[in-house]
Amino acid sequence: MIRVLVAEDQSAVRAGLVLILRSAPDIEVVGEAADGERAVALARELRPDLVLMDVQMPRLDGVSATRQVVAEGLADVLVLTTFDLDEYVFGALRAGAAGFLLKNTEAKDLIAAVRTVGRGEGLIAPAVTRRLIAEFATGSAREPSVDLSVLDALTRREREVLSCLGEGLPNAEIAVRLDMAEATVKTHVSRLLGKLDLRSRVQAAVLAQELGI
Repeated sequence: MIRVLVAEDQSAVRAGLVLILRSAPDIEVVGEAADGERAVALARELRPDLVLMDVQMPRLDGVSATRQVVAEGLADVLVLTTFDLDEYVFGALRAGAAGFLLKNTEAKDLIAAVRTVGRGEGLIAPAVTRRLIAEFATGSAREPSVDLSVLDALTRREREVLSCLGEGLPNAEIAVRLDMAEATVKTHVSRLLGKLDLRSRVQAAVLAQELGI
């Protein structure tokens, strides 16, 4: 079972999200929050696998809440937004969000996204995510925050995996491209995140774009 905490300030939207998620036999909604502070408190109390987090909420916005949840290692965060590209999404990715979804996402795609994050893969809706990564990398490239020396800590295989992440590829596709087992890909992703001090594979994808690898 994938245990999910839903954080959304609009009660009608939150109820709809909960209804959709509860229709899936392998997803359990363990809690609901109407503001960011409550979301963080419930994440600490319930330790869900994933927090479905709206970015615009009272008391504590979704970006700040995401930063706290990820920094404390409480759960993966899947961000909900009404805009496909905006400063809130960028902020959430910097804060370590595993990915993002638009609020008008179809029910089946919402469930699929939760399952994807539940498997430890944070790149959701590849076509949209690749666009987001490219836009984000372009914007942040004006003030480079990294240099190629960060790659020195990586093995050749880890660099290859990082490059694939930069293209928005999920583990299964990386495994095919690099001719390795999917479990091995997950191990490489975990190791490179640790070596580069990154909180999510989305951050790794952005880094790959910034470095041009």
